[in-house]
Amino acid sequence: MIFKVISVFVLLIAVIVALMLGGVFDTAPEPPEYGDGWWGKGEKPNTPPDESIVPFEIQFEQSVFNDLKSRIRNTRFGVGLEDSRFNYGVRPEYMRNVAKYWLSSYNWTKQQEEINTFDHFKTNIEGLDIHFMHVKPTLKAGQKAVPLLMIHGWPGSFYEYLKIAPLLTKVNDQSDVVFELICPSIPGYTFSEASHKKGLDALAVARIFDKLMKRLGFRQYYIQGGDWGAYIITKIALITPSSILGLHSNMATTRLPLQPLFLMIGSYFPSLIFSSKEDQDKVFPAGEKMAHIMLETGYMHIQATKPDTVGSALNNSPIGLAAYILEKFSTWTDPKGRDMDDGGIDKYWTLDELLTNIMLYWMTGSITPSMRFYKENIANALQEPFYKINVPSAVADFPMELSHTPEPWVRKQYVDLMQYTIMPRGGHFAAFEEPQLLADDIRKFVTAVELRRKTP
Repeated sequence: MIFKVISVFVLLIAVIVALMLGGVFDTAPEPPEYGDGWWGKGEKPNTPPDESIVPFEIQFEQSVFNDLKSRIRNTRFGVGLEDSRFNYGVRPEYMRNVAKYWLSSYNWTKQQEEINTFDHFKTNIEGLDIHFMHVKPTLKAGQKAVPLLMIHGWPGSFYEYLKIAPLLTKVNDQSDVVFELICPSIPGYTFSEASHKKGLDALAVARIFDKLMKRLGFRQYYIQGGDWGAYIITKIALITPSSILGLHSNMATTRLPLQPLFLMIGSYFPSLIFSSKEDQDKVFPAGEKMAHIMLETGYMHIQATKPDTVGSALNNSPIGLAAYILEKFSTWTDPKGRDMDDGGIDKYWTLDELLTNIMLYWMTGSITPSMRFYKENIANALQEPFYKINVPSAVADFPMELSHTPEPWVRKQYVDLMQYTIMPRGGHFAAFEEPQLLADDIRKFVTAVELRRKTP
């Protein structure tokens, strides 16, 4: 016990000194400026920008499919280790089955037709052609739709929202709230043009998407996201808070002042940090939680340092790309997938829906620019000041998410937190896996915000 106390004391001194040197105790920073940018080819033209919004239909030439099938057939498969399951990544034997299904049973035409039942558009913002899916509800007489910007992450896409879109845009007898959805593709992902210049980070994307909403005529709107989408919506709330009616996140991460110190203390005395056992279990033991995160984030270090290197391989091999993405849908949906022969994929997903998301990356050649988003963000994210989010906010905490932030810590950053929901099931890809749960939570939050706005 004495050794524990001495250890904690030494750690306290070390952490406090490090925090002081890092400026944690400095005055709260001003929010980042809205700014402007140009990410197109060459210099920004002097002519007025083309702000037209053009309908877009997803379609590919037959030659692209012929090339895809040829590459799948010519894949050189490895041999997996005995009893390794998904602990070393996706098993080569499993990928043989994926390849067979992809060639003989998967129907892209059917998937494409489903995607095209939704309205898609492109518009040029800051030099880039931005793709977005726009889903309008059928309203009752006198009813108004609530605009909601939903932003995906990696390795997902706008396709994640095809299941939840009808749930949110359908008139609901239990609530007057019905949504008009705008689901853009992050620049460099699927049909949104990739930046031609270095530096396109989450702050720049936040500004681009705000400009998109303003161009569509929405001066105020709600925002929702997970993964990179969750990070981007916090940036939108920082640079234009007056535009945001409310923020809903299904992956709220915080970097609080003194958080390393709290983690150190809580590893020995968790009750000093959180009174609730449930909150304690979300964060402690910190070493065990960190080991789990490290086990699942090797990809992040590669993509945050040399994305183009691994991109050369993934952009050349559809089976390599599929393995890389399928692994995330395995363990990010349920970490127990590491101990299953199929990674647990068949339990939660269909190959049709996962291959469609993979096809969107493959057919657009967008895996490399999508990974560059890590390079543009990770280093700065680890050093950025602690900003408080002042707009009305809600968090949905899904049990199989990669990491969890207890409500007391969320409240320190999201100062107007109106709702924190512990979800009964679901993982990282919430809108894709549990659309009804997420839709209900979003509607509940927005209903509360709208009621508060109408209350004198």
